[in-house]
Amino acid sequence: MKRVVSVSLGSSRRNHSVVVELLGQPFQISRIGTDGDFQKAIATLKDLDGRVDAIGLGGIDIYLHIGKRAYAIKDGLKLMNAVKKTPVVDGSGLKWTLEREVVHHLARETDLLPRGTKVMMVSAVDRYGMAQAFVDVGCQTSFGDLIFVLGLPFPIRSVFQLRLLAVTLLPVVTRLPFQMFYPTGKKQDTHNEKKAQRFAPYYTESKVIAGDYHLVRRYLPPRLDGKTVITNTTTKSDVQLLKERGADYLVTTTPEFEGRSFGTNVLEGVFVALIGKPWKEIAQDEYLELLHRLAFKPRILKLN
Repeated sequence: MKRVVSVSLGSSRRNHSVVVELLGQPFQISRIGTDGDFQKAIATLKDLDGRVDAIGLGGIDIYLHIGKRAYAIKDGLKLMNAVKKTPVVDGSGLKWTLEREVVHHLARETDLLPRGTKVMMVSAVDRYGMAQAFVDVGCQTSFGDLIFVLGLPFPIRSVFQLRLLAVTLLPVVTRLPFQMFYPTGKKQDTHNEKKAQRFAPYYTESKVIAGDYHLVRRYLPPRLDGKTVITNTTTKSDVQLLKERGADYLVTTTPEFEGRSFGTNVLEGVFVALIGKPWKEIAQDEYLELLHRLAFKPRILKLN
């Protein structure tokens, strides 16, 4: 049996483990949250090194890809470099392939993304493939990186603006401690009511809210009536929360295993284990081929 483990800076409350069979190969897939403790994450990674088939980094990226440029996150590199033997992935390969495919599938096969749909992506720098796909299918897309990551009330209204800000800010931001701009550990369970009231219009003006679930939840307003949320890494309690807030649909980009959708880093670890090649040698076409063989489709839940 192959073992894939996600080591996350997120809350241990979200830990989960399943055994599944993919293409005739049994997998044990697990998530280990370290509650924002960076040194605990490094110790856990070193303990797993050489003992599992692939490791995913959860709650952090190694690289942010904007167009043809890649920006390395200092803390992500530290975690990756703690592992010497086992392949380490952050999900970026599948974000570029799987999540783009999901958006095109929704536009082509469902009525959830008709042309002109107003979409708010809570952060696009970590999901540039998804961001570009929304634009490509004709959605009226805004990017909330300044709002949901930096707490500044300025939506980005075009891919050109997004690229310009990325070139300006990412060389500096990626060198800062990751916890400064992304919720880790117990911060994933907190809710800033004051900012939630301030930023509520960015939810209400859009039909679709998309992107990282922790950022979606960060300033979640009391009501999401009629909204579609496109995200991943949702637990049963997350689904219940969105249902209680009145969301119409939940779409998760990664498949459900025993009531839980894991992050792209976990699924990419599975793909690396199946392909059997070093992460950096795997082409996007190989990910796409596996996606087609596995016949993965987005999970679409009607909540209300």
